[in-house]
Amino acid sequence: MIISEIGWNFLGDINLAKKMIDAAARAGCRYIKFQLWNPKNLKRGAWDEDGRREIYNKSYLDEKKYHELYSYCESLNVNCFASIFNDEGFNILSKYQKKFIKIPSLEAYDLDLIQKSLDTFENVLVSTGALKHNDLKKLEKFKNYDNLTVLHCVSSYPLEYENCNFSKFFYLKNKFKKVGYSGHCAGFEDAIFALSNGAVAIEKHFTIDNNLPGRDNKFAILESDLKFICDYQLKIEKMLINRGLELQESEIDAYENYRGRWKA
Repeated sequence: MIISEIGWNFLGDINLAKKMIDAAARAGCRYIKFQLWNPKNLKRGAWDEDGRREIYNKSYLDEKKYHELYSYCESLNVNCFASIFNDEGFNILSKYQKKFIKIPSLEAYDLDLIQKSLDTFENVLVSTGALKHNDLKKLEKFKNYDNLTVLHCVSSYPLEYENCNFSKFFYLKNKFKKVGYSGHCAGFEDAIFALSNGAVAIEKHFTIDNNLPGRDNKFAILESDLKFICDYQLKIEKMLINRGLELQESEIDAYENYRGRWKA
């Protein structure tokens, strides 16, 4: 799975969201993800002083807007799902499909929400950023679930490459059946590294313009970057085709006409 995390980069503009979906689909991406949260549930914090609450009020998806974007993705044969933060988001998402759900890093401590998702959805992705080691170990209670994919993640926006900590990715691979990567680096090299080392899912923030307002638009990848990742993933699939240990048909010419030709 290569996942375009549009999140709230569309800033509440449904037409802009559709343009982002179009761009992701052109790049070959078949999985689009948004975020289902409601600003009425937002606790007081620094966002009340720096203007972010106004952006949140403008950008959130209610059920009507999510339904419109879900239907638009369906028309393009693209899977649409979302990160959920509470039961409200869970209930909205599960009305439209039960194939994919994402538990974001900041809710990955909520074992009840994860259990509920595993019991309901065919594929549950859980990011592991912002977790202490003890919290990470608690996730191991779900390690035998076939519908769970754990995503290595570092909750820093943007993420510097020296803080990627891929040793944690390899730690997770030893603990869980399926491991992927949710990356916040500017650029796509972190995704390529994860794919090359067996990640089964890649999530990157996506936009069509890095100059759009909002933190995530600044480091999100563009259509050309996403296409590179999608193309690379297809090449990996081809390179992993098992051709056995015998001579391949593509080698017959070298075997018959060039083998030993420089011997005296």
